[in-house]
Amino acid sequence: MASKRLIPLLDRVLVMRAEALTKTKGGIVLPEKAQSKVLEGTIVAVGPGARNAKTGQHVPLAVNVGEKVLLPEYGGTKVDLGDTKEYHLFREADILAKIE
Repeated sequence: MASKRLIPLLDRVLVMRAEALTKTKGGIVLPEKAQSKVLEGTIVAVGPGARNAKTGQHVPLAVNVGEKVLLPEYGGTKVDLGDTKEYHLFREADILAKIE
């Protein structure tokens, strides 16, 4: 649903961050401060790509919708789409890696 309401421009990518673990494997509930920041996410929407300065054509992005990616600890713009999930806008160059 998020991709229907928000279409990123140029080389920006809309990412849904994975949720942090709130319980350990042993069943211990972790307080919010003890939870580590999740550095993974799933791509929800992508822009058409940056423009080539000489030709003016779009340069396609290296990532596609549905792929899992590794994100930087800080950065991105938080976007509120009205549901409970956490979305961020990143430039393609800010994404560290794809996860297969």
